[in-house]
Amino acid sequence: MKKIMMAGLGLCSLMQVLAVGAPTRSPGDLLDSFNVVWDSPSKNSHGSMPLGNGDVGINAWVEPSGDLVFYVSKTDAWDENGRLCKVGRIRVKFDPALSVESGFRQELKLKDGLIQIGGRFQNPESRIGKEETGIRDPEASIRIWVDANQPVVRVEAEAQVPVHCRAEVELWRLKERPFGADDSHSGNGLGGTSFKPTVLPDVVVPSEPARVAWYHRNTRSIFDLTLEVQNLSVLKGRFADPLLNHAFGASLSGEGLVRAGERAVRSAKPGKRHQLAVCVLSGRMETPEAWLKDLGTLERSVPRAAKSRRVTAKWWQSFWNRSWVFTDGSKDQSVLTRGYVLQRFLNACNGRGASPIKFNGAIFNVENVPGASPESPEGDPDWRRWGGNYWFQNTRHQYWPMPECGDFDMMKPFFGMYLKALPLGKARMKTYYNFENAAIFPETMYFWGLPNNGDYGWGNKAPEPANSYIRRYWSGNLELVAMMLDYYDFTQDGRFARDTLVPLADPMISFLDQYWQKRDANGKRVFEPAQSLETYHQASNPLPEIVGLRMILPRLLAMPGEITTAGQRARWTAFLAELPAVPMAGAKGEEVFRPGDTFASKANAENPELYGVFPFRTCGVGRDLLDVGRRTFARRIHHLNACWCQDSIQAACLGLADEASTLVVKRASAGTADYRFPAIWAANNDWIPDMDHGSPILTTVNYMLLQPVGDKILLFPAWPKDWNVTFRLHAPKNTTVEGELRDGKVVSLKVKPGSRAADVVNMLAK
Repeated sequence: MKKIMMAGLGLCSLMQVLAVGAPTRSPGDLLDSFNVVWDSPSKNSHGSMPLGNGDVGINAWVEPSGDLVFYVSKTDAWDENGRLCKVGRIRVKFDPALSVESGFRQELKLKDGLIQIGGRFQNPESRIGKEETGIRDPEASIRIWVDANQPVVRVEAEAQVPVHCRAEVELWRLKERPFGADDSHSGNGLGGTSFKPTVLPDVVVPSEPARVAWYHRNTRSIFDLTLEVQNLSVLKGRFADPLLNHAFGASLSGEGLVRAGERAVRSAKPGKRHQLAVCVLSGRMETPEAWLKDLGTLERSVPRAAKSRRVTAKWWQSFWNRSWVFTDGSKDQSVLTRGYVLQRFLNACNGRGASPIKFNGAIFNVENVPGASPESPEGDPDWRRWGGNYWFQNTRHQYWPMPECGDFDMMKPFFGMYLKALPLGKARMKTYYNFENAAIFPETMYFWGLPNNGDYGWGNKAPEPANSYIRRYWSGNLELVAMMLDYYDFTQDGRFARDTLVPLADPMISFLDQYWQKRDANGKRVFEPAQSLETYHQASNPLPEIVGLRMILPRLLAMPGEITTAGQRARWTAFLAELPAVPMAGAKGEEVFRPGDTFASKANAENPELYGVFPFRTCGVGRDLLDVGRRTFARRIHHLNACWCQDSIQAACLGLADEASTLVVKRASAGTADYRFPAIWAANNDWIPDMDHGSPILTTVNYMLLQPVGDKILLFPAWPKDWNVTFRLHAPKNTTVEGELRDGKVVSLKVKPGSRAADVVNMLAK
């Protein structure tokens, strides 16, 4: 750490900075400037605004007709085929209609978690002789939000004169039908075999006049099929089927409404105020009657609209106060901040549900071609490229920036998915290899822990998947442990470490320990057969696994003794001592990292040799072998800056301010021409919105501003000196660092708790 202190301002000058007063600008005011505002209606769902409460989401837009339309989604709306589906679509009509000719305004109010629509209702009397009579269309105000603490979508409309309101549920799963012809590309892995999957229809429930209720119930499941295909029939009956009898649905109701057909409600009489509630329910449905009873309980627990709106605004304001980054001074910096703010917003809309954030569209995917048949992949709102599987390489990017942002609550669903899948994971390894206390999760997997049958291979008799891209792609397991270790370091949550971190880490390490038993002449392990990410399908001693273990094992061993056992520590210590050396090549002073000791069968475009820079961070600013890392980065084969690629993050970790800033601005500037909302990122390799394109913006900017190294907190390790910024970020040991840099000078800096101020090292002078 001595070299780090010399590179910074030094402790005395840093303490002088700490005495400087508060930031010159309010973060709340800065946030308001990034509200998304439209002054015209949208043609279709490609012009929708996303909003959610972490579990339930909507895509909302106003059409040229004046109709308000929104999709409803939920993070665990899993169908019988393991697809994450929409719950339904709602269309709201007013009579007279909402005018979109002039005065229309639709605004996403980030601070309040609310969409505000302003305009006028068309007044028939104002259509004739307006100039002579002076009659104007009466003003209209519509608010839409998702209750922060309840799975409920609220719509509130106000008018100067009485108007009628009609709301209709629009469904597309109306009959049982087969998957589309290109299902194999959707990633479900079910098509092209003797098994022909179909989609079950939704059920609309006959109910009292003032409500429409509907649900989708999985009366069959692919779970047992996956066990059969993957040679795990012996496990049938030992684990609960996660899909069978799972249901998702909702009800549509409101004050003063009556039924208007099978799927619609309308106001009994015109009024100046209308309220709608869409109550969304998911979970196991033993019988339709039991599910409807639970739905009724939910409906009765819904708070009044005014209270719901206040509570929701309070949650969002608290969320935005956890952390912030606002940089200014140029158009590029404004675009970067917009991308940062809106991607963090999208993660928050998805991040507190029963299932983790889907990288390929999250809960905000819509039909690819509006107007196309919903029975085709182009027009089906449930369709997404790569289907319902979670891909670690992609999903991780939503979670890496969360510790620095203080969004710890949103990390729990991700960790929880693996913890729930652990018993099946252990049984799988026991069945395949007869390993004890061992589990390894596939790179692409259903939320219950198995790969889809297409990846595993229909007719495959080997324990590893037939798909060579993911056959032995195991470094994601170590990366998951590294992420959990960060969570623990930041929060100091001993219960999490005991109940989640160690129970997951130990069997994953144990699998690799038992799988790679071969040793060289020096007693070191030889990691083969192996692969180096998806890039090299054959490798010996792949760098990602080696640096991953070299990062996590010492951190696990350093944890308090009451969190780990003596047996675990003994096994980890022995394995650490036998690890192969990190693969390197080159003469002294010219060394670079290599993907492995040997590597072949190249088939993708990632740089595994840089995994010691990120995600495993054994090399970088304030760490060992910085020059080797920088040389390797400069000589990397693949220069990629979209989707899951991580050049900008690695540049930040290496302290390369120019490269990191250039790359992250380009990433934030890459919008989607066919979609109106600026953070609905293009599909790239995945689907729309491409969540693993937007989330690296956050990680890059966070690491440009702040990097924890040991007990030190490196400030501005890769930040351009001429960029102004106001920020608050989190660091290990429940620390927050808040400051402002303006015109190359730190004008404000606060560190909490104060005892951590001495650990902050300002790297700006380097």
